[in-house]
Amino acid sequence: MPPSGRSSRSASAIADAMVKGGGFGFPRSRRSALLRVWVPVLVSLGVQVPVTVINVVRVNDFGLSGIVLVLLAIVGPVLLIWARQYPGPIVAALSVLGAAEFLLGYSVISSPYVALAFAIVIAVSHGARTWTWISLIVVWEATLLAALLAGIALEPPRIVVTTLGLLLVLGFAESYRRRGEQFVQFQQAFADRRDAELRAERVRIARELHDVLAHSLSQINVQAGVGLHLMHKQPEQAEAALASIKSSSKDALDEVRSLLGMLRTETPGDGNGADSDNSVPPVPEPDLSRLSSLVESVRSRGLTVQLLCEVTPETPAAVQLALYRIVQESLTNIVRHAKATQVDVSVSYGEADYLVTIADNGVGIDTAAHSEGRGLLGMRERVDLLGGSLRLGESTVGGALVTARIPRRAASA
Repeated sequence: MPPSGRSSRSASAIADAMVKGGGFGFPRSRRSALLRVWVPVLVSLGVQVPVTVINVVRVNDFGLSGIVLVLLAIVGPVLLIWARQYPGPIVAALSVLGAAEFLLGYSVISSPYVALAFAIVIAVSHGARTWTWISLIVVWEATLLAALLAGIALEPPRIVVTTLGLLLVLGFAESYRRRGEQFVQFQQAFADRRDAELRAERVRIARELHDVLAHSLSQINVQAGVGLHLMHKQPEQAEAALASIKSSSKDALDEVRSLLGMLRTETPGDGNGADSDNSVPPVPEPDLSRLSSLVESVRSRGLTVQLLCEVTPETPAAVQLALYRIVQESLTNIVRHAKATQVDVSVSYGEADYLVTIADNGVGIDTAAHSEGRGLLGMRERVDLLGGSLRLGESTVGGALVTARIPRRAASA
């Protein structure tokens, strides 16, 4: 179990750390950064210096060349300290030092110049590929030419082994670089996907809040106007309007609190979610069974609403929610803008889809100057998500006609 006072890392926190480049869920510490710098230095020193010293001591007449070999074994690893700041110049310098060590120590069994191998990998992974390839090619050819001019008899097997060793290190460095680039691409794709999911979730939340608040606030506004108008003339009607306002506001608050409750993050130090004392009881998402109460709330404003619902309760919940919200938003728009007195609502089955139509006898929609607001945009998004279509037109009595179709096959898939 984790120590007290430290919360366990959630999956989202690990994903965030990966996307931000801090490793697999844990940020890179100062200690790990120091290790990345000093491990190549210490490994190179540990391999090169002891072997070089032993070989120099075994040769009695090595003299100044032996001292130079020991210095080369020390200077090369020390230069690795700056390999990440100046990868190109460092790999070029270590190529020259490695060539000098190769020629001076050719007559004895010397250790591989490990510092050069580390420098090649670091330089290639840090983008200094041109520096690396040119330095190795030029310096290796210059080494062979210098040996020829100095009369050093290079053995072909040793030349082949050294060349193959350099090619193997270069191949490893290029593979390491490609894997690093692939991981960066994975991080970017992962971040883009998470951003897209977050944007889609924000759109969904905005759509739900709009549908809940637009309908409820519109109803409250109308009923408040009725109450103010009838307060002194017909107190009983004003009382009914206030009761309707209370009921509408309570339903809206319950839905908003439930929606916001689902967005609450986990409480720090508690891996089991929000505390039970502060949790918000969930409110079921609206379905077609609530159409009757929705229609009654609109009828209370003086509209004549005819409702025909043939879709059964076995319909998928996502489809029922979409159909309910489409009817809700359409009725809200009619109450606010249409100046209608009669509305016909039909929710039925088409040949291969669910069909909902809302027709009124109001002023209709001016298609020439009409621009869709957030409500109509939300209806289109709901239908599009289920593979359907939404069409605005003119009803037979001159008002607006909203027609939405949702394929039954796509909805049940």
